[in-house]
Amino acid sequence: MQSNNGGASAATSRARLRSIVVSATIGNALEWYDFLVYGYFASVIAKVFFPVHDEWVSLLLSIGTFSVSFVTRPVGAVVLGLYADRRGRKAALTLSIFMMTAGTLVITLMPGYSRIGLFAPLGILCARLLQGFAVGGEYGSATAFMVEHNPDKRGYAASWMFSSQGMSTILAASIGSALTVALSAEQLQSWGWRVPFALGLLIGPVGYYIRRRLEESPEFLAVHARTTPRSRTAGSGQTGKLLIATGIVALSTVMTYVLQLYMPLYAVRQLHLPAAQSLGIVALNGFLQFALSPVMGALSDRVGPIRVMLTTAMAMAVSVYPMFLWLKYHPTMAWLLGLEVIAGLYKAGYSGPMPALVSEIFPVETRSTGLSFSYSLGVTLFGGFSPFFVTWVIGVTGDTLAPSYYVLMAALISGAALSAVGWRRGEWPFGRRRHVANARIR
Repeated sequence: MQSNNGGASAATSRARLRSIVVSATIGNALEWYDFLVYGYFASVIAKVFFPVHDEWVSLLLSIGTFSVSFVTRPVGAVVLGLYADRRGRKAALTLSIFMMTAGTLVITLMPGYSRIGLFAPLGILCARLLQGFAVGGEYGSATAFMVEHNPDKRGYAASWMFSSQGMSTILAASIGSALTVALSAEQLQSWGWRVPFALGLLIGPVGYYIRRRLEESPEFLAVHARTTPRSRTAGSGQTGKLLIATGIVALSTVMTYVLQLYMPLYAVRQLHLPAAQSLGIVALNGFLQFALSPVMGALSDRVGPIRVMLTTAMAMAVSVYPMFLWLKYHPTMAWLLGLEVIAGLYKAGYSGPMPALVSEIFPVETRSTGLSFSYSLGVTLFGGFSPFFVTWVIGVTGDTLAPSYYVLMAALISGAALSAVGWRRGEWPFGRRRHVANARIR
């Protein structure tokens, strides 16, 4: 009987964990799917909404509209983060997915510049700003929700935030590749680019329904019952933690926006490779992130996240320039595949353990706000504008190795931030200092 009860209890625990993961990450999956689709079809969207004479300027305007939404991320992080810390993770998660779906609907239905003139790009801009605001609070609330439901498996539970991004990469790149092969350039520009956004709309109502049925995290409820609203939103003494957390986020977001989002465009414009095959290769990168992020998250629960993440950051810093240099002189699909496979391994090794590590920096009372703001600030400063910046640098200087410089910079910044955390936690990749479970920076 005990054995049966134990087996039933374990099965119930696994089912509960799956339910928590799905409900918490579905909004994150929708967010990243929409962002990828916009990035993959940036050149088509540029012609529909930004039809200027200079093709390079048109593309910059399209990518700039993608990037400018990151300005509202920190605002959404503060507003929705405070809302989550006062009203609960469930309430914030439900509100954020509603706003994201609304933004996707506007992009899907917005007429082009040829029909309504300046109202078309302004409409796209407003939709992107709304989505940026919504996702600003999504990451922190979802991560806090998962780690507070699974305190003994923080790394594994929270790693699904980036695993879900990998699944979104697979879907977005696969759909983009299929449409590029199946439709002519005229069909893509006329209506084909709207198809993946319309498919993304299906995720919204499902996610909203699931999140409405969530149970609030027990850790939040316990703290909520014994603290005042003012103390739950107090921000004193958080500046150092926010700066360190933002530095940790730098490499993760740069790998996402440069090595996943930007690479298909880079492959077509700089390496002169076929668009459909380039998107297919990025889908493989997403599969590695999807499959290996939970593995790396579970590993971090055993050996400590600093060991896993700092080792990955060091490997990226050493190898990113040689990889792009080799690709420059050997611009083939095979070498692009090799770069994306290595990038997928690095992405999983670094980003899988990251949400749990950053969540441990902040106390429960301000965890959602701290997570949301540091992540949004990191994405805004280092990630969101990286496609625009790299495109601009290549256009001005002609140096096609610009992506590697950007990734190297992020690796050094994140390495320094991780070293600061490792020193305070007593956890190092190569040393005798012992990891202290669930320790927070003081």
